[in-house]
Amino acid sequence: MVYFLTSSPCVEGSPALNPANGFVDELKKALPGPCRALFVCSDPDRPGLTYGFAEDMAGSFGEIGITFTAAEVLERENQDRCGELVGRADLIFLVGGHVPTQNAFFRETDLREELRNWDGVLVGVSAGSMNAAGVVYAQPEEPGEAVDPEYRRFLPGLGLTKTMLLPHYQMVKDNVLDGLRLYEDITYADSAGRRFYVLVDGSYLLGKDGGEELRGEAYLIENGALTQICRENERITL
Repeated sequence: MVYFLTSSPCVEGSPALNPANGFVDELKKALPGPCRALFVCSDPDRPGLTYGFAEDMAGSFGEIGITFTAAEVLERENQDRCGELVGRADLIFLVGGHVPTQNAFFRETDLREELRNWDGVLVGVSAGSMNAAGVVYAQPEEPGEAVDPEYRRFLPGLGLTKTMLLPHYQMVKDNVLDGLRLYEDITYADSAGRRFYVLVDGSYLLGKDGGEELRGEAYLIENGALTQICRENERITL
C-alpha cells in the first residue's frame, strides 16, 4: 500500500488537487493508469457530502490525467459489502469529518481487517488521516467535548501508521473550545508522553516501501512543547 495522509488534498477554495510539496507528482507515480475509486464516508448516515466529494475528485483527478473507471461510496446502506468494495478498489479515500463518528464506522465495518492485505493507494483527508493511526488522538472539536469527562480522546484506529496527525493547523491554531485554547490548554496537555504531528493544508505524510516521509510545513507537539520540524518544499523521514 502507498498512502497519502493529508490535511487537505485540494487548493484552498477549490476542488483542484494541490501540487505543493510534490503531491500531484507522487500521485501520478502511484497511480499510473485508470483506477477504481472507493470513498469511505465519515458519517455513514449522511453520505451526501461524500458523494459530492467523490464527484469533485473524479474531475480533479481527471485534470491530472488519472481517470476513475468507477467511484463508489461506502455508507450505511452497503456497509455489509465493505470487503467486496475494498477488494475491487485501486484507490481508497478516507474522507474528512468528525473523528469519533468516522472511527465508529470504521470499527463497525471492520475496515482495519479489510485493509490488512489490500495493496492499493489510499488518500486520507483530515479526519480520515487522523483515523489511519493505530492509536488516534481525537482532538476535541465540537462544543462540550473538551469538558466532557466521558469524551474519549484516544481511540483505536486503522493501524496503517503509528503517526498521530493533526490537520488544518493554519485554520484552527487559535481556536477556543469550551472556554479553553484548543492547542495551549487542551492539546499540549494531552501530548504528555506522546508525539502529535501537526500539518497545514498542502502538507502530508507519504507512506511507501515500509517508510514514511513528512512533506511540507509540519510541527511536532511533544510533552507540551511545539517545534517546527519541516518547512514548505522540504521533506523529513520519520
